Amino acid sequence: QVQLVESGGGLVQPGGSLRLSCAASGFTLDTYAIGWFRQAPGKEREGVSCISSSDGRTYYADSAKGRFTISRDNAKNTVYLQIHSLKPEDTAVYYCAAGRQNIATMYFPDVLGFDYWGQGTQVTVSS
Repeated sequence: QVQLVESGGGLVQPGGSLRLSCAASGFTLDTYAIGWFRQAPGKEREGVSCISSSDGRTYYADSAKGRFTISRDNAKNTVYLQIHSLKPEDTAVYYCAAGRQNIATMYFPDVLGFDYWGQGTQVTVSS
């Protein structure tokens, strides 16, 4: 059974850093792209970053460029999202999602094309 589990969220001060993890089970990352999305209260879910399975090509939303880094470890079936210089506006529930790589990477940053979703991990940035 396909399952995605996020971890690594928490309460951090502005300017701090976090590394979020997305552990996949029930499938390997060989043919799936993994995307990170976030949703703040009162806002729509938005794409943050995505990484392909075949060549590791990465994609970033304009708002994420420079402070967010996505990476993957196929041996561990895990994808990471490193966030630096956290800002209060980064506060949100962060989700990882999987989709067939060609479809998902075409649709990103839209949610369309991503078939499987984790339950999310809360990131709160506050002093």
